[in-house]
Amino acid sequence: MISKTEVLEFSREFGLSAHVIEKDYVLGWLLAGIAAHPALGKSWIFKGGTCLKKCYFETYRFSEDLDFTLPNSEHLTEEFLMESFAQISAWIYSNAGIELPEASTGVEIYTNPRGNDAAQGKMGYRGPLLRQSGDLPRIKLDLTDDEVVVSAPVLRKAHHPYSDSPDEGIRVLCYSFEELLAEKIRALAERKRPRDLYDVIHLYRRDDANPNRQLVMQALKAKCDFKGIAVPKMETIASQAEKQEIEEDWAHMLKHQLPMLPPFHQFWNELREVFDWLYETRGRVLADAIPSFGSEEFDHSWRPSPMVQAWNMQAPLEIIRFAAANRLCVNLKYKDAWRLIEPYSLRKTKAGNILLYAIRQADGELRAYRVDRVQDAVATDVSFMPQYAIELTPSGPLNMPETARK
Repeated sequence: MISKTEVLEFSREFGLSAHVIEKDYVLGWLLAGIAAHPALGKSWIFKGGTCLKKCYFETYRFSEDLDFTLPNSEHLTEEFLMESFAQISAWIYSNAGIELPEASTGVEIYTNPRGNDAAQGKMGYRGPLLRQSGDLPRIKLDLTDDEVVVSAPVLRKAHHPYSDSPDEGIRVLCYSFEELLAEKIRALAERKRPRDLYDVIHLYRRDDANPNRQLVMQALKAKCDFKGIAVPKMETIASQAEKQEIEEDWAHMLKHQLPMLPPFHQFWNELREVFDWLYETRGRVLADAIPSFGSEEFDHSWRPSPMVQAWNMQAPLEIIRFAAANRLCVNLKYKDAWRLIEPYSLRKTKAGNILLYAIRQADGELRAYRVDRVQDAVATDVSFMPQYAIELTPSGPLNMPETARK
C-alpha cells in the first residue's frame, strides 16, 4: 500500500482532496482484483464514467463507482457475489495491503425498471489515510445482466499511476469507445444528468480517438430500441425545462470530481455540434497544431504521458492538462509574475527541456514557457475557444528528464 505522503502529493498535483485520491487508488486495486478473479476477469464488462477515467482518458473527472455488465446471469446472486467479493478482498490484501473488511461489504439484489434482477455491491476499505474511527468509506458496484452489448468488448489497460502498480499492469474487459459514446448519448437523453453531458462532450472532443460515426449510431439505435425509447436528437433535450434541470445540478453533481468546474454553457453550446456530426449534417473539423517558433530543436519522437501522473515539479502540470482538456484558461506564475494563458501543447527540446506552448490572453501572443521554471499554475473558470489543436495529452511513451523536487 502506498503511503499517506504519496496520496497528498497526488492531491497537490491534481488539485483534488486527499479522500478523492485515496478512493481512486483503491478503485485501481479493486479493478485489479476483479481482473485477476478466474470467473469475473474474463466475463464482466467494465463501463460508465470510471471506465472512461481509468481505461480511456487521462485528464478526466474522477469517478466513484464501478459499473459492469454481466453476461452470465448466474453471477447475479447474493451468494455468488459475496463469495467473489471475499476472494477479491483477500487477493487485494495479499497484493497491496489494503483492507476491505467483510463487515463493510454487502450486496443488494433489486428489480430494475425493466423488471429484471440487478445488484448493487458496497465494499468498505481502509486505505493509506488510515481512518481510526467512524464508518469506512465505500466503493459502490452497479451490476446488471440485461444490457445490450453491441460491439465486441475490448481489453484495455487500466491506469494506476501510483508507485505500487502491479508489474504486469491491470487489464480490464471494457466497452469499446464507440459503445461508450453511444451509451452516454442515450443516458443523457433518458435521464438528463450533468455528468452525462460532461462525458458526451469529452468523448466527442477526442480527435485522437477518432470515433467511427457509423458504429456510434449503430450502437445508439440498438440501445434505444432495447430501452424502448426514440433515438435522441438535439431537440429531444433542448427544451428550456430540461436545460434548466441539468444546469441547476451542474455544480452539485460535478464540482467535487474536478479541480475546477467548467461553465455549464460551454458544454451545452457544444452539444449541437455533437448531434450535427452524429446525423451527418456536419463533419469534424480538426485544428492545426500551434506553430513552433524560436531557435530550439525538438525531439519529435517525444509525447506527454497519455495518463495522469505526479510529475514532481514545482508547478502541478496535471492542473494545466486538465484545464486544456476542459478548454479553461490557466493562471500561470512565471518569473515571479502571473499571466492568464490558453494552454495548447507540451514539447521536448533536444536539450531535454519541456516547453509549454500557449497563447497569452492579455495580448493574444504565442508564448513558450519552460515547465521547470513555472512556479505555480491554477485552473480558472475562464473558458476559451481553441485556436489550435489541444495537444497536451496525446498517447505515446514518456521519457521525462530528471527534475528537482520542490
